Amino acid sequence: MIETFGPHAGFILAAYGVSAAIVLALFGWILLDGISLRRTMRDLEARGIRRRSARKGAAKAADAAS
Repeated sequence: MIETFGPHAGFILAAYGVSAAIVLALFGWILLDGISLRRTMRDLEARGIRRRSARKGAAKAADAAS
């Protein structure tokens, strides 16, 4: 397979390797950031701090019930 890349096989394979490493690093970063944000939201809600979007939804539900 390496012969099909010709004399630039090393550069091509290195470029693929670096690209794959960057994509995997970004994927991992997104996963870890999501975990961190969920933890932060859970801590804030435990302290009684609610999301603004939750209040709007509750207010609309209260208006619809009346």
